[in-house]
Amino acid sequence: MRALSSTNTPSFFMLICLFLLVGCLEYDEAYHQEVNVFQDEWNEFFSDSVKSPLLEEDRKVFEGLDFFPANKEYRVDAAFTRTPDEEPFEMPTTKERRPIYVKFGEAQFEMQGKEILLHLFQNQKYALSEEYDGHLFLPFTDLTSGKETYGGGRYIDLTIPQGDTIVIDFNKAYNPYCSYNPKYSCPIPPPENRIDIEIRAGVKAYH
Repeated sequence: MRALSSTNTPSFFMLICLFLLVGCLEYDEAYHQEVNVFQDEWNEFFSDSVKSPLLEEDRKVFEGLDFFPANKEYRVDAAFTRTPDEEPFEMPTTKERRPIYVKFGEAQFEMQGKEILLHLFQNQKYALSEEYDGHLFLPFTDLTSGKETYGGGRYIDLTIPQGDTIVIDFNKAYNPYCSYNPKYSCPIPPPENRIDIEIRAGVKAYH
């Protein structure tokens, strides 16, 4: 029997590359599905006649929020630093309401060649509730704010990490309710959380 030549036999290196490629494609597909589920849940929430923050006349013609395409480059593993000695403070909002927050920690990462440091907060009222146990709040603005995205900034919900790394996924950034309905009072992102790059991920401005 004639032996197979080396030109007809896939090399070990080629097999490894093929395996990694298939794995990456599967990961990309799974991640895009995860982001799609997030977007579908928000659209379902906004369509709900009871829960929707939209004005009634807007809800009746609502066809879905406008999102940037999912892009995993905007999902980062940030270095997390706990800041345990912070004092609670009244966070400014778009109205007179002043909810009590505390700076819980800092997240640091690199994106588009820039070092970014963001402050993460914990609502002191919600911290006592079982529903929001472990919840952190990230309000931010970026160079799309007031252009493609809401001028007052956007929010991301996070979970207190177990270690020194926290996942921040800007594809899951959402608008404050006051961008849809003036009856709501929404926290204003602090100057420390202004990101000097375009975060073209998450939900866009609502028109």
